[in-house]
Amino acid sequence: MSPADAQRRFDGAAGTFDSADFVLATTRDGLLARLKPITIDAKYVVDLGSATGSAGRALERRFKRAQILAVDLSPKLLQKARSKKSWLSKTAFVQADAAALPFSDHSVDVVFANQLLPWIPDSAPVFSEVSRVLRQDGLFLFATLGPDSLRGLRHEPFADMHDVGDALVRAGLRDPVLDVDRMTVTYENTGSLVDDFSAIGARHCVPDEIKEMSLELKFELELVYGHCWGGGRRSAGGEFRVDAGQIGMRNH
Repeated sequence: MSPADAQRRFDGAAGTFDSADFVLATTRDGLLARLKPITIDAKYVVDLGSATGSAGRALERRFKRAQILAVDLSPKLLQKARSKKSWLSKTAFVQADAAALPFSDHSVDVVFANQLLPWIPDSAPVFSEVSRVLRQDGLFLFATLGPDSLRGLRHEPFADMHDVGDALVRAGLRDPVLDVDRMTVTYENTGSLVDDFSAIGARHCVPDEIKEMSLELKFELELVYGHCWGGGRRSAGGEFRVDAGQIGMRNH
């Protein structure tokens, strides 16, 4: 899916996204639980693929002294997140492609990415950008879907954990640790499944032959959690970047 196509789909789903985000809520809570024992002093935290901002609010509570930078490709999703922002919040909202982040090298302490990677056809540019913007020993924490997920719905499997780990190391990130949970989702009929997928901008993921059925569906999700550390990698020259600390808050 191209960035333009992804933006269009998520813009269209901004009003319904929260009604069907139960998988994102599950992995968000799983990531936050895995974050608890990790000690890191954070000034700038990027919520990458922030959607409507549910993870950002939890990150504000976890990193009370940090500024949260909510980054998403969809301006409509960011607008929805902004509308739920409390007046005490220090969150700033940034529309950007995850593969072209508008931050300076090593200017970010934590990157949190909850279920962004399943929407990315090639994770390598995203991992390279995360490696570039993270300070040395900064933390990249993410959740994605493993290859056993949605069997029968997808023709192409999600990336294997070993491939994800190798890609992280190639990008210059250090010491990746990955683990897996499993989740079973049951729909009484295909109409309910199509409604949920449509609500989050993923109707195109349901094959036409399944849309035409009327039966109970049960499928497994392989929930992959991972974290790794910044290695201080430098980016290529010739690019203009903005220090994360120069991004102010926008109120609408």
